[in-house]
Amino acid sequence: MQYDRIDARILEIVQKNNRLTSEVIGEMAGLSATACQRRLKRLRADGIIEADVSIVSARAVGRPIQMLVLVSLERERSDIIDKFKKAIKSSVEVVNGFYVTGDADFVLYITARSMEEYEQFTRRFFYENPDIKGFKTMVIMDRVKAGFAVPIEPPSED
Repeated sequence: MQYDRIDARILEIVQKNNRLTSEVIGEMAGLSATACQRRLKRLRADGIIEADVSIVSARAVGRPIQMLVLVSLERERSDIIDKFKKAIKSSVEVVNGFYVTGDADFVLYITARSMEEYEQFTRRFFYENPDIKGFKTMVIMDRVKAGFAVPIEPPSED
């Protein structure tokens, strides 16, 4: 997975707005639209661009309750970890899930329509799972920043 300075510029542009046309992106990066399309296709095929998404306001779509949940597993065995990762991926309430180091094993970003709905989720997702040692919920008061943009460093020229 390698990229050059022009790819880095394209990545900066599409992270800010992935709805721009290849013509506009190409112009901003100093390429023709066709060359830009080829590079975008390669960046996607190589997994450098993982997905093209829109960030949706949870509140605007009726899911105003947002939480960060720290989850600790009973035992750290690969089969238990893999099983929990699968459960995270199949749960629509879990927007983001991270396997982490530190005091917890996982950090989850969860949305719900109400606290009652979240309580039902906790019963189903945590309490009924014998592999869960415990979980701590932090209710999000205000989303200060939302995004997926990562800083892009142009490769050094050797």
